[in-house]
Amino acid sequence: MASIKAHEAERALARPDPAWRLFLFYGPDSGLVSERAAAIARASVDDPEDGFQLIRLDGDDVAADPLRLVDEANTIGLFGGRRAIRVSQTAKQLTAAVEPLLATPSRDAIVVIEAGDLQKSNPLRVACERARSALAVPCYGDAARDLGTIIDEMVRAAGKSIDRGTREHLTGMLGGDRQSSRREIEKLLLYVGTDPAVTQAHVEAIVGDSAAREQASLIDAVFAGRFPALDQAFGRLAGEMDQGVLLGAVLRHALALLKAKLAMEAGRSARDAVSGMRLPYPRMAPAEAALQGWSTEKLREAVVILGTAIAAVRRDGDMARPLAARALWTLARTGPAARR
Repeated sequence: MASIKAHEAERALARPDPAWRLFLFYGPDSGLVSERAAAIARASVDDPEDGFQLIRLDGDDVAADPLRLVDEANTIGLFGGRRAIRVSQTAKQLTAAVEPLLATPSRDAIVVIEAGDLQKSNPLRVACERARSALAVPCYGDAARDLGTIIDEMVRAAGKSIDRGTREHLTGMLGGDRQSSRREIEKLLLYVGTDPAVTQAHVEAIVGDSAAREQASLIDAVFAGRFPALDQAFGRLAGEMDQGVLLGAVLRHALALLKAKLAMEAGRSARDAVSGMRLPYPRMAPAEAALQGWSTEKLREAVVILGTAIAAVRRDGDMARPLAARALWTLARTGPAARR
């Protein structure tokens, strides 16, 4: 069996067992899934820029034609050399395509599968965890220690320094998605410019707070049905933030509203229910208004819409922005202000 814990991933991937011919990367952090998949695929070939050595396959295509992956893995390279096959995320089941390769691993190619947040009972995850020739790698949101390491590496690569207090402050302002965190750090380093060190003043000026306020503005606009505010906030966030992460934030708020709505149906007042959501004071009034305007049924519909949109965004990164916009505008049309 080749199953590891999340905290063991970096060490296992640093020196992979030669017996591992298939890697499954899964988990809620799609940025980390993509980053690790790209790293192991590129490390498995001599020239990552050679399309004959590093082959990209669409997950939906592989699910529709399982033998395609088997054929590709067992194809001998025209010019020899090591080969890697990287399969993108799909909501469809890939077990039929993977099982033949687990039974008879390819000698000439490494297969890298990207997946979403697979449950323990998911057939693909179970099959890979049980196979000696595969490694199943969980990818969860960065812990503070991991973020600290990323910050140090990126700051050092930029020729800057950062003290412990500033690093801890920055860590507290970053989220759990690896790619989003890296983009925030890159933006910070650009802002630092020629200054030799990253300071708390730099962090306060450019990271986290403004994005958090914009994100909160977008979320409240969605559930209030305020299209101008939604349009403005989405326009600013869409270019800076992973669309799946953005939709995930809206989904978390929808779930919190649903929980509060159920508490109201059990006898609590709207104000008491909102207090249980642990929101900053300025956001309590919009949340209370949303609870008054949204029914339990509509909130459940919102959860389904957002979950479907997140899966679609993960499947098709090129269409992420229009898919996210459509989901948010659909919800806004349901908001109390939109119905008046």
